[in-house]
Amino acid sequence: MTALLTTSTPAATAAEPYLTLENVSKTYPTPRGEYPVLRDINLSVCEGEFVCIVGHSGCGKTTLLNMVSGFTQPTGGSVKLKGQPITAPGPDRMVVFQNYSLLPWLTVYENVYLAVQAVFPQKSQSEKHQIVEEHLNLVGLGEAAQKYPPQISGGMKQRVAIARALAIRPAVLILDEPFGALDAITKEELQEELLRIWEEHRCTVLMITHDIDEALFLADRLVLMTSGPAATIGQIISIPFPRPRDRERMLEDPQYYRLRNSVLSYLYGHEANPEAAHQ
Repeated sequence: MTALLTTSTPAATAAEPYLTLENVSKTYPTPRGEYPVLRDINLSVCEGEFVCIVGHSGCGKTTLLNMVSGFTQPTGGSVKLKGQPITAPGPDRMVVFQNYSLLPWLTVYENVYLAVQAVFPQKSQSEKHQIVEEHLNLVGLGEAAQKYPPQISGGMKQRVAIARALAIRPAVLILDEPFGALDAITKEELQEELLRIWEEHRCTVLMITHDIDEALFLADRLVLMTSGPAATIGQIISIPFPRPRDRERMLEDPQYYRLRNSVLSYLYGHEANPEAAHQ
């Protein structure tokens, strides 16, 4: 197997951990007994870091994100944000799903406003309006504010979901394969858009993706999972390319292909367990 490049980056070494998972395990009861999804997960993420989680289906990536989101609790170990245990969902952690999760009977504007109203009820009407407008403009949807989700494309829907998440200023932005359902051109456009927004706001990002090129373009570090059941972190790879990133320049760099091939070699060496994928 090709050796993985693990060059350290300032984001991964200089700052204090912001989000921590310590000895985390997760099991679910089944008719045949306890099913171990994750075991011995140890991960520290610094404030403002962009981390991508990569692995085969059934390796517990979404379960891991659900524990950070507060949707589920670990069976063992702890998940902490700024030193405090995560015990429930909260506005300091916002999730963007692959299926957009927009309310079709509300306009683009109203979908974002709903989140702003829920988190900032004390703000004046004009302040809330300004927040919604600012974030719709941030994702290039100012002119689509009065359209309904069925009237816009998949890429635009995902922009709305990102605007809604960022509008409440979360400490951690959680992305669960947000571009997985989009065509290749739209996906690349939104990757560029996401990087631009992230570099402006620098919130902490935890993202699941199956797209190696996407992960290499976006992330500071890649977390590679072993196959389930009882999946754990197999490798953590620091991405050496400086920011701001230029896709064409990265693709011309021989180091990019060495790193890409190393990741693929790792994944091929940890083939998905068909039974785990259907648990």
